[in-house]
Amino acid sequence: MARAATSNPLPPPQRLIGYARVSTDDQLNDAQVDELRAAGCHRIHQEHGSGASRARPILTKLLRELVAGDALVVVRLDRLARSVSHLLDVIEDLEKRGVHFRSLRDPIDTATPQGMFSLQVLGAVAQLERALIAERTKAGMAAAKARGRLAGNPGLRERRPEAVRAISAARNRAYLDEVISSAQTWLPTVRQLRPQHSWDNVVRILNRKGHDWTVERLRRAIHRMVRERLAEPELLGRSPRRPPEDNLMKLVAAIAIADPDLSLREIAAQLDQMHERPPRGGRKWQPSSVRALLDEARRFGLFRP
Repeated sequence: MARAATSNPLPPPQRLIGYARVSTDDQLNDAQVDELRAAGCHRIHQEHGSGASRARPILTKLLRELVAGDALVVVRLDRLARSVSHLLDVIEDLEKRGVHFRSLRDPIDTATPQGMFSLQVLGAVAQLERALIAERTKAGMAAAKARGRLAGNPGLRERRPEAVRAISAARNRAYLDEVISSAQTWLPTVRQLRPQHSWDNVVRILNRKGHDWTVERLRRAIHRMVRERLAEPELLGRSPRRPPEDNLMKLVAAIAIADPDLSLREIAAQLDQMHERPPRGGRKWQPSSVRALLDEARRFGLFRP
């Protein structure tokens, strides 16, 4: 299961950051907090809400603030994630950023080979679960068809208002769940670039990192995150208007902001892959052209070294 494992474990963590989710009826000195303190956590973030709640602003903020070398620690896996797939998405993002994950009561510790093996097993179980659900669904539809019954919701087929409302609410909840669970993989980049950079450039940068956004879908996701108070309203502000010839300057600045470790030559290679034409003609981008556009972006205040 490739998504959750790496061949070389990360070096030992430098800071242990605890996360505890407790119900609204629990006291602040919840047993989770005591366990996290005993495990040596430097800081402990507490979220109050039920396991069914999809909005977890404390967790979203914490995941954004973790840096390479940190270790996120929970008492049990169910304190962090709503599902196995959500858990694996969170851990995969943490690994990419050099952040460890540890569950005190489960054999999961991404700083050890044994913990990574347990995570692989968990991923395989999740994959099997999805396959079994799909198989049962197909078998149920085939059985219903053999009995002469139509698959699906009868109330929805008859357009009953209560059935339509229930389906709409379920889709709305599923969409919010998907947006929140994936936010840590794309929201930090949006925060870096908006509103100084256009939605078009933000989408292009995200998609170069392996995402599959359109401007319409990204704006919808940000609108929803703002409505749930999980993102800042300023992200939806209007980007400054500049002459069309400044588009390359803004694009180069956006690439450099999204990944500050890229060299001039690497930025040039990305522009070639995007099929952007160099400003001075020619077939390939040169580091000198990238440098000139970055210098211009600094003068406009779009980019700081």
